[in-house]
Amino acid sequence: MLALNNIEVVYDGVVLVLKGVSLNAEEGHITTLLGANGAGKSTTLKAISGLLRTERGQVTKGSVELNGERLDRLLPFDVVKRGVVQVFEGRRVFENLTVEENLVAGAHIRSDFAAVREGIEQVYDAFPALKERRDNQSGYLSGGEQQMLVIGRALMSDPKVILLDEPSLGLAPLLVEEIFGIVKRLRDERNLTVLLV
Repeated sequence: MLALNNIEVVYDGVVLVLKGVSLNAEEGHITTLLGANGAGKSTTLKAISGLLRTERGQVTKGSVELNGERLDRLLPFDVVKRGVVQVFEGRRVFENLTVEENLVAGAHIRSDFAAVREGIEQVYDAFPALKERRDNQSGYLSGGEQQMLVIGRALMSDPKVILLDEPSLGLAPLLVEEIFGIVKRLRDERNLTVLLV
């Protein structure tokens, strides 16, 4: 489903960050990319999601493909429209927006209000703690609740592939286990492809 074929990533036209990276993430599976800090795991995810340009980076060799269609030359918005969404490390919620407003923001590519409403309810089913706090500003949520929110916000675009960048960073082990259990269940229910670093 998702394939990186011998990609090379360069920043500022001169700094080689990735060289010869290849991987395949099969449909409906969780694929994990392991490596030390600074090894290029987050850069690999940004190469897939089209976000390198925001940091003056680009894929200079190789290709990133989803079901045979190249993604590496698309803008991030178009990558999301193709069904690939990234959840950044560090629980980047829109702090001044409520939980529900954050979820609506995640549905920016969907135009059917009924589908957006249904997506919100599906997120609340997956993460009941968010439903209880739907009207709270997300900046006041706990770290675990914020992680649930950013995953839920990503799910609002109805993705085929979800890229998770260090979703367990700074969370208690029991909470990490809960979140990964939910991700596994969502993968099974939606036949999601998950790439985890």
